[in-house]
Amino acid sequence: MEEKKVYFAVFVRQSIYAGMFLLSKAAFDGGMSNFVFVFYRQAIATLFIFPIAFYFERKTAPPLSFKTFCKIFVLYLFGITISLNLHGVALIYTSASLVAATVNCIPVFTFLFALLFRVEVLRLKSMAGVAKVGGIVICVGGVVMLAFYKGPQLTFFNNHHLFHIHNHHQYPLHQNNWIKGCFFMLGFNVLWALSLVLQAFVYESYPSTLLFTSLQCLVSSFQSFIIAIAMERNLDQWKLGWDVRLLTVAYCPHSTKVLDPPLTMAV
Repeated sequence: MEEKKVYFAVFVRQSIYAGMFLLSKAAFDGGMSNFVFVFYRQAIATLFIFPIAFYFERKTAPPLSFKTFCKIFVLYLFGITISLNLHGVALIYTSASLVAATVNCIPVFTFLFALLFRVEVLRLKSMAGVAKVGGIVICVGGVVMLAFYKGPQLTFFNNHHLFHIHNHHQYPLHQNNWIKGCFFMLGFNVLWALSLVLQAFVYESYPSTLLFTSLQCLVSSFQSFIIAIAMERNLDQWKLGWDVRLLTVAYCPHSTKVLDPPLTMAV
């Protein structure tokens, strides 16, 4: 029974991220700015998580030193703020299916960084070591195949008013942009995986799970806001109507920041 719960948690978690990729792609194709979206996503997550963290951990949380805050600031500048913006641009350049597939390379890069920082050990003479190498080869091979093969466009949602878009992409869709998108996605995977390994060391300086997560969102919100106002001066891009933009902004923070952590812990 416990084994079935793990499989169910994996299925739900992957379904959540599939919905995020599809909604984000629809919003970006409808003209939404990726930089504004990242700010809204992190800001809403902060507003939701920070009060909960403060209520439950305000008495038990250790003091936050300036050195630890600087570590958190730099770590999530690259691990969340820059990486999420790279992820959004990659999604604009490519497709939701490619982005969803290449995200599976994050465990590969995480494992490689863990080896580099001596957090993980690889024993090639053991069955576990051979299985790890085999999994890496299969994962990377599948991603490379998807990166070089571009199938026909699927338009299941075009007749629904919520997903009605004007088909004006922020960037022209041609082969050069597809390749650029793959490199942007590679950058996202590398930065995200590196942050997963490094945050274990930073967490030792501030072992308060909820407040650590809320600080992560708060710092990233500030950084994302600076990037957004620098890159997007059109005030219309900051407006949200009753369309896929609002649905995407409402769905992504709550699904990835609220539902994902307990599912990940269950797995």
